[in-house]
Amino acid sequence: MPMKGSGPSTGWEETNRWERGVSWLPHPEETMQRVSHALDTEAGVVVVDPVDTDGIDDLFAEFGEVAGVVVLLDRHKRDSAAVANRHDVPVYIPEWMSGVESDLDAPVERVRRQIPGTDYGVHKLVNNPFWQEAALYGDDDDTLVVPEAVGTADYFLAGDERLGVHPMLRLTPPSKLKRLDPDRLLVGHGHGIMEGATEALIYALRGSRSRTPSLYAKNIKSLVLG
Repeated sequence: MPMKGSGPSTGWEETNRWERGVSWLPHPEETMQRVSHALDTEAGVVVVDPVDTDGIDDLFAEFGEVAGVVVLLDRHKRDSAAVANRHDVPVYIPEWMSGVESDLDAPVERVRRQIPGTDYGVHKLVNNPFWQEAALYGDDDDTLVVPEAVGTADYFLAGDERLGVHPMLRLTPPSKLKRLDPDRLLVGHGHGIMEGATEALIYALRGSRSRTPSLYAKNIKSLVLG
């Protein structure tokens, strides 16, 4: 199983569908399990950290017209410019995030607290020279979108976790997440948590440090044995 799929994706998998959105897994066979999201809002469809794939516009159209594309992680530029240009919409980037706008050949709008015309607030999770990450929180239905700090792909998970903190953030999980109370949690790597999201998030954060050694041991074994 490859770590990361390459080339155009034609075998994408739909995940996490609910009344206000849907997610898709462009390369189901890859270890990284990169997932993107389409959120149905009053402004239109907001596409988050997209990996483009054949036929994905038909999925967006089920919820309406695309209103914008959002980049939540500095290294998740992915295909945001291509999707934005195809739909003639801007790419939204948190105002404090650097090193992203110059790499996007598409119109960019900076956002501070809210994606325009939507109930999705922007929350700063990590901001340092090596890692810049924001999350979205939809107040209307308590949907939390986290691109990297937590995930459900196997390399995030230790023990009986349904959700795990990223291996590189295990010792210092973002404190902002502790103050959120989601009904569902969409992640950038793996399937979302559609039931019991708050409980899964609390469990992941509280045990992040103590379960770090077992996660590292598991991931090292996986790398060695393939």
